[in-house]
Amino acid sequence: MSRAALLVLADGRFPAGGHAHSGGAEAAVKAGRITGASSLEEFCRGRLHTAGLVSASLAAAAVLGVNPVELDAAADARTPSPALRVAARKLGRQLMRAARATWPSVELDALAREFPKGAHQPVVLGVTARVAGLDAVDAAYCAAYESVSGPASATVRLLSLDPFDATAVLARLAPELDRVADQAVEAGRRVLAEGVNALPAASAPLLEIAAELHAAWPVRLFAS
Repeated sequence: MSRAALLVLADGRFPAGGHAHSGGAEAAVKAGRITGASSLEEFCRGRLHTAGLVSASLAAAAVLGVNPVELDAAADARTPSPALRVAARKLGRQLMRAARATWPSVELDALAREFPKGAHQPVVLGVTARVAGLDAVDAAYCAAYESVSGPASATVRLLSLDPFDATAVLARLAPELDRVADQAVEAGRRVLAEGVNALPAASAPLLEIAAELHAAWPVRLFAS
């Protein structure tokens, strides 16, 4: 295993398409729920323990060898918003392109054939981590971090928030990110014994509702 592969996969410059998505931050800013660093931190905390935990658990389970087709169906069931399902598959398709170019493998090729329009991004992330020689905890950390780093980066653009303040938010969330990654790996291991129903289904209804509203905006900076 090369732990350095995690740096490549988690790097914001890895061409996986995440820069085009705000993780719900654009809608939250317009609704006045994010106005500065303090409210950004609360938003990211909520996202980490809901969507972040689910994504990290899916990614960890994929690394552990759970059938990605079953995981993709489980991801669909945990994503009520059609707009968010579309966004997750677009991100999965873009990540697949980058992953196949970076770590060519028959496993990624098979997943791409199974989901020509894209599998859910956390599932692709987990399979990518697996072929890159990473562990379940690595994939869990990557997914959990993405769940908060995307909104933090987007808010710098949306509110002209000081990048130092946005980064400080991520640093303050680090201990909670550790806990979420551990919970995700535990969930992934339970899936091996109990099936995909053992995956967490932590919900964030406001994120789902806001995503549907955001998708209908005539003008927006981010795709989601």
